[in-house]
Amino acid sequence: MSTPAVPDPPATPGRAAPVLGSARADLWTQVLLVLGVSLGASAVYAVLSLAEHLARGPLAEAQATLNPALSPLPLLDLARQLAGIGLDLVPVLLALYLLAGSAAALPAVLRRIGLDARMPWPDLGLGAVLFLLMGLGTLALYAAGRALGLTAAVSTSGLGEHWWTVPVLLASALRHALVEEVVVVAFLADRLTRLGWRWPAVLAATAVFRGLYHVYQGVGPFLGNVVMGLVFAELYRRTGRVMPLVVAHFLLDAVGFLGSAWLLG
Repeated sequence: MSTPAVPDPPATPGRAAPVLGSARADLWTQVLLVLGVSLGASAVYAVLSLAEHLARGPLAEAQATLNPALSPLPLLDLARQLAGIGLDLVPVLLALYLLAGSAAALPAVLRRIGLDARMPWPDLGLGAVLFLLMGLGTLALYAAGRALGLTAAVSTSGLGEHWWTVPVLLASALRHALVEEVVVVAFLADRLTRLGWRWPAVLAATAVFRGLYHVYQGVGPFLGNVVMGLVFAELYRRTGRVMPLVVAHFLLDAVGFLGSAWLLG
């Protein structure tokens, strides 16, 4: 993760250097485009949703629903849910492609960031430990935020009881795990370090950004996700593997989505 900043490429002989052709401009463009079609857009909508909640009344009276129904017709709802999950994974592929530089190099970049099956048991073990620690912390911050009136009531599933509800919720949990850990940790941290940012700045920026696109849920989830971002990014720097983070994030969301009645009441 200590990759040096990329120097500007030399101009091609016989051709003028492009106005916006510096390596730094290219890296920033990649960051803005990937975030603009994924979590950056989510952050903008999260801030607007928070402003709307506050304008309507106390935040404690607000309701935030994850995985809402997208159609009153069950089969059409299923189709919309699957389409949304699939399309949300496109920015993940875009981030991986930009990290690789070519389609042929995609397997190599998956190995480089540790999004592979080379170390299944260590990945599962570390992911399970992170799940337990982050899960307990998340519940504590949510409960504290609700008690203080600083967190909205979160419903983790607005889907009805259908034969496909559980598989869709599990697929949604995997979607969130891949999007957030690949884009925020593997991609964004890589690009910021290549832009010359020191690691403490990268750590802080990625953690606050992770909290920002959850801020519509209130102060508790915002702080919980900032802490999660700090821990996850530092572990990635130390291990060089994103898979344990994906495992932990999947378990957190899967348990939350499927056990909302017990976990959140």
